[in-house]
Amino acid sequence: MAIAITGFGGPNVHLTMFIKRFVHNHKYLTEAELMELQALCQILPGPTSTQTLTAIGFKLGGPFLAYITLLIWILPATLIMALAALGVTYIDSEYLLKITRYIKPMGISFIFYAAYVIGRKVIHSKTSWVLMVAGAGLAFLYRSPYITPVVILLGGIISSFKYDKQEKLEKHPFVVSWGNFLLWAGIFIGAIAIGSITQSFPVRLFENFYRNGSLAFGGGHIMKPLLYNEFVEFKHYLSADNFLSGIALSELVPGPTFSVASFVGSLSMKDWGVSGQFLGAGIAALGIFLPGILMIFFVVKFWDELKQYRVVRASLEGINASSTGLTIAAGISLFEPMSDSMLSVWTVFLTFIVLIATKVPSYLVIIFGLLLGIIFNH
Repeated sequence: MAIAITGFGGPNVHLTMFIKRFVHNHKYLTEAELMELQALCQILPGPTSTQTLTAIGFKLGGPFLAYITLLIWILPATLIMALAALGVTYIDSEYLLKITRYIKPMGISFIFYAAYVIGRKVIHSKTSWVLMVAGAGLAFLYRSPYITPVVILLGGIISSFKYDKQEKLEKHPFVVSWGNFLLWAGIFIGAIAIGSITQSFPVRLFENFYRNGSLAFGGGHIMKPLLYNEFVEFKHYLSADNFLSGIALSELVPGPTFSVASFVGSLSMKDWGVSGQFLGAGIAALGIFLPGILMIFFVVKFWDELKQYRVVRASLEGINASSTGLTIAAGISLFEPMSDSMLSVWTVFLTFIVLIATKVPSYLVIIFGLLLGIIFNH
């Protein structure tokens, strides 16, 4: 719980906190074991920090402890973002628009900064540069939620042909336990079928978030363009302004970056009243977090054997590069509507400079933006 209410800053900061608490203070596992878990979670769809923390719980106490760990980790952030969505719904919209005038362009800066940080880590070859640019171009030109898995899959396939550059490892036979994978697939198919038959909006909303949680390779920064494409551009469940407010406000919230999904889910059900909005937040949280957890439970059991294959290791370059391109495309798409406003342009530019040139925590940047909005409003 201590990490859940103090873990500001995203996966990189969370990893530092995990090392301090679980390795140095409690010695639950070695630093090498923790870093290996983190690396595995980075290549799976879903929230990296959440998967890492849940995998630690699984390693220490099995599935029961893992699910308890998951619940404690996501509950504070999910509740805060659900309450923030209620504020967006019921606070005077004109006043809210004025005091958040700096927050929305700041949200775009955080997306570009995420692309910058990810790119520095994963773009190291001509292939990755080409895949990043191609991914950004395709996602920008074809704004459909279905373009994302296509871009990621193509990126992985293309880079897998470079397998001969990977070190050969000794191969050992292994047996795959398919239980959690079949559970993931069963929930996916079941949600689609039930939603189609009943046309129940909550069921269809769960399927939307479950699908996006299953495709968000690269963590929370990749999940943001997925949600934007699905719920703003494609289905119009909420406005771009509201989405950007949620992105910025999520930087003020400790815990998993994926908690912004509860904000989006709540606003998607704003016509259902207060109880409906809380239901939407809960559906979104369950849908967005569950796939990644089932995947880490599935893969962690045979990861050591799977990474023996050079094709698997080579494909990671393309997946990461394509994910970076998707993040860039999301930032450009969100910036388009406000590109005519010099105030917004300068806010995006200056916030981005602050993020890359200083060590000011992101939540302090957002607080400063809120204060500016309140001051200039009065």
